[in-house]
Formats: sequence, structure tokens, C-alpha cells
Amino acid sequence: MDPVPQTRPQTASALRRAPVQQRSAERLARILDACAVLLDETGYERLSTRAVAVRAGVPIGSVYRFFGNKRAMVAALALRNLDRYAERVSERLAATPLLDAHGAIDGVLDEFIAMKRTVPGFALVDFGVPAAAPGEASDTPADQGPGVAGDPGAAPGDDVAPHDETEDPNRLVAERICGLLAAHLGRPADEELHRKVLVGVETADALVRLAFRTDPAGDPALVDETRLLLYAYLGPSLS
Repeated sequence: MDPVPQTRPQTASALRRAPVQQRSAERLARILDACAVLLDETGYERLSTRAVAVRAGVPIGSVYRFFGNKRAMVAALALRNLDRYAERVSERLAATPLLDAHGAIDGVLDEFIAMKRTVPGFALVDFGVPAAAPGEASDTPADQGPGVAGDPGAAPGDDVAPHDETEDPNRLVAERICGLLAAHLGRPADEELHRKVLVGVETADALVRLAFRTDPAGDPALVDETRLLLYAYLGPSLS
């Protein structure tokens, strides 16, 4: 069975300007990869665009070409995570029998758990940016030094990330999962399915966070409880 068609990708919406050439796209990928690794090493508070540029092996101006500050950069990483998660779920659903509701739920939950365990930076930043510290909105001078001047193509006001950070990450996740499940089941992504999936996402997110606070690898008993809850709540709607 072919992979389930995906809903619109999200990553580009977090960028000041989208890469056009392959070399530019590869440079953006290196920047986001470096950001993810440094999140694991230093945490969000100590992350800086300059440190990411050094780790990625790119000029600091290349970072500013895509992002005005570290929040915009981390927002792009979170949306890339969502795109990659949707890809993984799509592939799992393609291998799941159409009437196997529990198999579909397993695919959605297992891929999330696997990314928590293996994807750099995902344990700290999965699909959303950490809450801003006091004063962080004006961190451009401290974080960027001479700053956007390092990007000769930057225009006044370009240091504002185009992605709307007020958009609820769990609603974005639920939208993507709902579209994938609807396509897999051959049914409309109607209001009832959206509501059921959103409640499932919110519940699973809270329980998975608890599982990883209890055990850095994800407490297996709590993961199993999460799975049983999703079976009971979502299963009838997906059968």
C-alpha cells in the first residue's frame, strides 16, 4: 500500500525566506541539525544563533538569512519535527490494515515515542517552542551582536519570525494526524473526528511527558497506560 497522502508541510512557514537552491536547502538543514544537537547539550536558555552557526560550520549571516532570532530558529525546528513525524506516521499507516483501529493508534503513538527517544533535540522541543523567558522577545542585540547586518539581504523588521508562535502546537499536530487518519480510513475529516483526535493528542502529550519525567527512556508502564486509554477513546471512532 502506498503511503497515506500528507497534509501541507509546515517548515517553510517559520522562515524569513525559503531556500530556493539545493545548496541553500542543505545549509538550512545543517543549521537545524546543529540547533537540535545543541538543544540536547545546552538546553534552550543557553542556546544562541552564534553557537549554532559555529556548530553548523556556516557564516553567522547564513543563520540570519533564515531566522531573526533563536526563537524563530527553534520554531522552524519544531515544524520540521512535525513534518518528519507526519512522514513517519504516513508510512506506518500505509502498512496498517484499513479496519485495524488499534494498529493505526499504535502507529501514531509509537512514532512519537520513537522520536522522543532517538531524534536530537526532540525531548526538549518536539512540536512547539519553549515558553519565552522574561525579556527574551528583545534578545536580538545580545544574541546577534552586529546582528542582521551580517546578512546583506536583510531588511528592517526582518528579525520578526513569520511563523505565528501563538498557534497551539497540539492543534497543529491534531490537524496533521486527523488528515492522515481520515485519508487512511477513506472518511471525511469532519468536526467530530477533529475533536476526538485533538482530545487524544492533548491527553497523550500529557501522559507521554509524565512517562519521560518518570524515566528518561519513557516509562514502559505509563506508555502502555497511554496506549490503552487511546484504544478506548479513539478506537470506536476509527473502526
